[in-house]
Amino acid sequence: MAKERWNDDIAYAMTPFKLLMWPVGGWPLQVYNTYSLMRCVAVTCSVSIFVILPSIEIYLGCTNAVQNVDAVMSIFCGSLATMKMIWFRIYASNLIKAYKCAVNDYLTIENAEQRAIMLKHAFIGRTLMCTIMSIVFIDCFVYSLMPALNLLRKNEINETQEEVELEYIIPSRCALEYLNPRNMYVTSYMMETIILLFMAPSNYGNDILFLHMVLHICGQVKILKSKFINFDFAGPQVHNRFNALIHRHSHLMEMTKKLADVSSFILLMQFFFSSLLLCILGLQFILALKDNDRVMMMKSSMALYSFLTQLTIYCVIGDYLKSQIEEVGVFVYQSTWYNLPAKLTKNLTLLIMRSQSPVQLQAGNFIVVNLETYMSILKTSISYLSVLRVMVEI
Repeated sequence: MAKERWNDDIAYAMTPFKLLMWPVGGWPLQVYNTYSLMRCVAVTCSVSIFVILPSIEIYLGCTNAVQNVDAVMSIFCGSLATMKMIWFRIYASNLIKAYKCAVNDYLTIENAEQRAIMLKHAFIGRTLMCTIMSIVFIDCFVYSLMPALNLLRKNEINETQEEVELEYIIPSRCALEYLNPRNMYVTSYMMETIILLFMAPSNYGNDILFLHMVLHICGQVKILKSKFINFDFAGPQVHNRFNALIHRHSHLMEMTKKLADVSSFILLMQFFFSSLLLCILGLQFILALKDNDRVMMMKSSMALYSFLTQLTIYCVIGDYLKSQIEEVGVFVYQSTWYNLPAKLTKNLTLLIMRSQSPVQLQAGNFIVVNLETYMSILKTSISYLSVLRVMVEI
């Protein structure tokens, strides 16, 4: 019965993420064969269209200022999704090891308290996934409808029956002129809708998959802190039991380091693109508000909300991981360590010192992912946005 309960816990923690990422070839515990590689390559090539077509539009110079902003946003989103699919595939071994260790953690739960802590963090991960993906898919649905609704509105206004300018989900009017889009418009529109749906798990799905494992490690660190504070120094085999806790701490730091290595480059690109998009989309929203363009206001606000949410989640969870690891030394000091043999107290000093320099999520190995960085990005983006707004008014 206990084994069945742990298996149910694994299913509770892992199944939603498997259902989201397995179809795009991004699930770490999948069978890595030709079929999984084909899925990953197909999705990566699909989302790269978000980079190729808007780049052609800008190069051909057939877009106005508003359309250029949409093209830049598509390029940034497509670049992030493509890089995440490729990068997480390259570093799949790190994610595989982390997820296998997570499965083993569920199979070796010792008591109800540990199970409650692990399920709490699993619940946070599931809630995060459901909330973010619901918002993203709603945004995708609205974005896919906007070009068709605008085209219908133009046809109703156009009384001379002249050909109206076609609109696409991805800025691609000039790039698709050579394919006779007026005969293939519906087909092109449906293909771009499917590609837009692939964008959600490629970009946000990979983020959630990674952050789910970060939350699991936070839960394991919290369990480790409770073991230190409740350690029985008068019990038998105190050396073996205490050394096992130290080895567990070292193992968790190693897993955190592996995850930090996976995310370093991706977080750097995420912060860079998000900072630029906050400025550009904020300016677009201000101009749309000035012109009373409700459609553009809605598009800008939806995109701003999505990027801000993505940035916020990374920084909040990164700050939570940092605080959990730093508190290990505090909990060790608050335990009855003075009852330990003198030989073991030397290990405590090293453990406390290590907890004061914790492994952290870093963007490019030099920008710490925490709330302080989040506030710095917001302040910088708002400052540049103010400069852009003044330049436009002049």
